Amino acid sequence: MSFWGLGQLGISTVIFLLAATAAKQWGLAPSLGKIILTLALYSLGNLIMLRLIREFGMSVSFSLSAVIQLVSVNVVALVFFGERVNALQAAGIVLAVAAVALITLGPYLQKL
Repeated sequence: MSFWGLGQLGISTVIFLLAATAAKQWGLAPSLGKIILTLALYSLGNLIMLRLIREFGMSVSFSLSAVIQLVSVNVVALVFFGERVNALQAAGIVLAVAAVALITLGPYLQKL
């Protein structure tokens, strides 16, 4: 993955985090402005993902995006919104990260 591709992935992750935060804020106090902002941010993030899919393929782009978003959204939910997960949910999150990492890195590890 190129430096520019990693930059786009980082930008899309920040946008998706902002969208998730806006969605949480809408969930706490619904309003038309919050839902419009949420939809606009998710749309912008997906437009960037389309560019990444064209450049790097669907499996790599979505796998990397999924694991980065999974970790980042959970950090935001736990740290900023004070949400909690039980041990079983935490194990599921760890297994999900491991699964996406294996899917993403699997082809490269097989070549070693």
